[in-house]
Amino acid sequence: MRVIKPSWLSHKGEQKDFEVYSCHVSPDGKRLATAGGDGHVRVWSTESIFNADDPSYTKPRQLCHMSHHLGTIHSVRFSPNGRYLASGADDKIICIYQLESGPPAIAPFGTNEPPPVENWKTSRRLIGHDNDVQDLAWSYDGSILVSVGLDSKVVIWSGHTFEKLKVLGNHQSHVKGITFDPANKFFATASDDRSIKIFRFIPPAPNATQHDMVNNFQLETTINAPFKSSPLTTYFRRCSWSPDGNHIAAANAVNGPVSSVAIIERSRWDSEINLIGHEGPTEVCMFSPRLFHTRKPSENGAANGHPGGALVTVIASAGQDKTLSIWNTNTSRPVVILQDLASKSISDLAWAADGQTLFASSLDGGIVAIKFVTGELGWVANLEETDKALSKYGASRKAMGISEDVDGLLLETHSKEGERKGAESRMGALMGDFHPLPKGAPPATNGVKNSNATPNAVPSTNGQTDTQQEKDKAPQAEESADKTAQRVNELKSRVTITKDGRKRVAPMLISSSGTGQSSLPQSQLVGSSSSKAAQNDAPQTILDLSKPYDGLPEGGLAAMLLGNKRKTIVTDGEEDEEHPSKRTATGPRSIMRNGVEGVEPAALEPPKHGLVPTPEYLRPAILNPSIAISQVRLAVPKVRSHILRPLERGVLLENSTPEEASKIPENVILEAKNPASIRDPSHVTATKRGTLLWQDYLSRAIILVTGSKRFWAAACEDGSLYAWTPAGRRLINAMVLESQPVILECRDWWLLCITAAGMCYVWNISTLSSPHPPVSLAPVLEIAISSLQTHGAMPAPGVTSAHLNSNGHIIVTLTNGDGYYYSPDLYSWQRLSESWWAVGSQYWNSNDSSVGALQSTAVGSASAKDTQNGEATVSAGIIPFLERHTTNEFLLKGRAYTLQRLIKTLLSRDEFEGFESSVSIAHLENRIAGALQLGSKEEFRLYTFMYAKRIGAEGHRGKVEELLNSLLGGVLQDKKDEGDLVGRGWYSKGDDICGWDRRELLKGVVMILGKYRELQRLTVQYARILDLTLEDDITGDAMTVET
Repeated sequence: MRVIKPSWLSHKGEQKDFEVYSCHVSPDGKRLATAGGDGHVRVWSTESIFNADDPSYTKPRQLCHMSHHLGTIHSVRFSPNGRYLASGADDKIICIYQLESGPPAIAPFGTNEPPPVENWKTSRRLIGHDNDVQDLAWSYDGSILVSVGLDSKVVIWSGHTFEKLKVLGNHQSHVKGITFDPANKFFATASDDRSIKIFRFIPPAPNATQHDMVNNFQLETTINAPFKSSPLTTYFRRCSWSPDGNHIAAANAVNGPVSSVAIIERSRWDSEINLIGHEGPTEVCMFSPRLFHTRKPSENGAANGHPGGALVTVIASAGQDKTLSIWNTNTSRPVVILQDLASKSISDLAWAADGQTLFASSLDGGIVAIKFVTGELGWVANLEETDKALSKYGASRKAMGISEDVDGLLLETHSKEGERKGAESRMGALMGDFHPLPKGAPPATNGVKNSNATPNAVPSTNGQTDTQQEKDKAPQAEESADKTAQRVNELKSRVTITKDGRKRVAPMLISSSGTGQSSLPQSQLVGSSSSKAAQNDAPQTILDLSKPYDGLPEGGLAAMLLGNKRKTIVTDGEEDEEHPSKRTATGPRSIMRNGVEGVEPAALEPPKHGLVPTPEYLRPAILNPSIAISQVRLAVPKVRSHILRPLERGVLLENSTPEEASKIPENVILEAKNPASIRDPSHVTATKRGTLLWQDYLSRAIILVTGSKRFWAAACEDGSLYAWTPAGRRLINAMVLESQPVILECRDWWLLCITAAGMCYVWNISTLSSPHPPVSLAPVLEIAISSLQTHGAMPAPGVTSAHLNSNGHIIVTLTNGDGYYYSPDLYSWQRLSESWWAVGSQYWNSNDSSVGALQSTAVGSASAKDTQNGEATVSAGIIPFLERHTTNEFLLKGRAYTLQRLIKTLLSRDEFEGFESSVSIAHLENRIAGALQLGSKEEFRLYTFMYAKRIGAEGHRGKVEELLNSLLGGVLQDKKDEGDLVGRGWYSKGDDICGWDRRELLKGVVMILGKYRELQRLTVQYARILDLTLEDDITGDAMTVET
């Protein structure tokens, strides 16, 4: 045995050497990494350490040093392949360093550091802890990195992408140690809550995400017995797993009043063996990575076949008594005891890969190398012996079921290939170099091709086609390409001047160049025409909702309720809960005005001299007496002196000229002028390019107007509604409603009116009919849970918007974040988005990026049968729109605190382990049901695939089988039974569901589920039904998976 302690092997400071908290040896044994209180990670040459007493040795000692932490570094670990080096510190950050091939950087001026020999660069900074990071460990295959810290968290990171995969909060106190099972089935964490917890895991795939890991990393057992009275004074509790996988050595255990190292046996997870001898608590114990023969293999050749009898493991332990002990499993006493190896506590131990060299670091700043001669610890066994010992724990097998037949393996291969192509296309779309649709066809968005692909199906205002967009395609494409190139060159050459006067070329972001498609879609209303330049810049997400002209007041349209429940008895603690609508708003409010785009900030205008401005609001509207006894009361707009409604979007501002207005063809302006006197009639005019088209007079003051290319409509303060043709002919007699209209919207031939009494009316002007009777807003305004008030009505959630989709269905959003859809088939309101999903589901805010990349990376055929006609855009984007509204109203305005606190409390209870998973699955099921009701094709397909992937990952066999059967539906059913009762949706007997071919959807779901072997008995049967040619070349025919 040779003990080496060079004087230069330390983290030197000006006054004294800094504490060294961690050390680790690279897999090839050539580098030693140390971390200390000076915030530096230093990489040393082990060859120079072994030759420290040789004066003729002149090679560099320190290979590199990194100082990217802001505090003390507690742990440093090489990855199993030696490619990465990870360090964790008390600045809550984990740094990942990567060895680059280029020349190293020059040491900073003014430092005493030797010039670096190797080029270690910081490639990642991982943020996931709320307190000091105390220890790190890599899995033996390098697939994951686990960090533990003083915030009681165990954070799992991908070893490939370094994405945060999962956070485990099982410990109740500081976590100070982590070790991995060499068979790659478990890892163990040691904590100051006086326990070691064993977690079972399956090595994740390189492209795995958080959603894939929901059912992974499950707690196997908790071990408390050896630590019941262990002291809490140790800085670390570094444990270690034996190389044969049989035992875990746990530091800071106790055996009665005596400090010990507990040896925990695998499978039984109990501790019957204790290593007793240390006079103080142990901080660290570390198994040698190799197995040893007790005698030379040549002298005892028969021992090779009996690893249990002739093979032993070697373990080193150290701690606060400054003593290093080395034990093996063949003796009850230590093989080696090194007392007073340091002047302070020993903090970390690291064995080299040969199993006969040990490095120890201590808080006195010293680093010691101990090199054993062959035979002192035993004779190192071949690696085959270690593999043989681990094979009984399945070290060489994946922790999953065995595929039953060749079809199952082929299906799994196709599924994984499709997933890989999906990941590549996602990255390509982000980097701007992926073009999934060849032959000149640009990617369609939400099932509708753009103007270059199908010029006859270009969406324009109110669903009309714009023939002007068909002309000059080629020159515009060339012009767009030139503009893009010019824009990129300008961005590349953009020079900025810093504060000290130096010129710097500003870096160009990938997303700012405009060369690639953004992964975040930009919402665009279907009922509006946009410029071609905007269409060429980025993909547009189509939103099938009417665009409101009159913006509702800030905070939504106020609503009052006369509840239908008895008055509640106020319990203790409820008095101080203030209703959201009564809270005073904080911060200044911007002044808004009604413009041609809806509500927009008011521009500052100079005062006009000599002219008396016409007042914008004349008076409040005269209310119908029926409002006094209605259950719902909505705020009524005031009578304005002048209401202007342009037909086209974005023209005729207040200061624009007729020439500017005439730039867009067929632009018609509807004006309604109300007199100051109640007795005088109101005047309605329609003008085109300044020329009067038609005019009309109404006996009552007009409060709301709307219009499309099909018709014009106006609502008066007496509750009457008028409609005109584009030429000014009255279409229908005045429709008299029970109270004043407060919202008036139109879409194509559809007209929506919501009255002050909360009644919603929808008419089809072309057929002079209504799809359903008038429906009250009372249910969505929470009247069912509102109590009768002694002195009048009580406040209800305000209405922030009301829209029509292209089928004439009503979509309503409220100030509490909820979004509703009225189903004319079920005669009921359906809640599509709510705050419960926002705080409980893992899929919240997963709409935009998924839908945006849908056409280029989805499973199976992306062509629905109705793509060529106008039905392809029905309800497109409504569910993402409603969920974004919930985020804005509920999360961003701070209303989620109470519900988030409640859910956080629930997650800590024993019976709520699967709460988050259940809510996430229910959220996906809610999305699927909503998309099916709305008839939204693209969302239905996307959410179905997301749902299939989730229930497959969690192994919900019943739900998987039900989904496959439901999708199979009418594919195999006998058409002779069509005389029976015909179902709808999932239970329909046709070949289509929500506009998609059932066979194509089923094929996509089978491909997603194909990689889960425990479900292959199901999925292979459906693959055979669909005649999937699994023997095809997977590189060419694999379906791309994006969920």
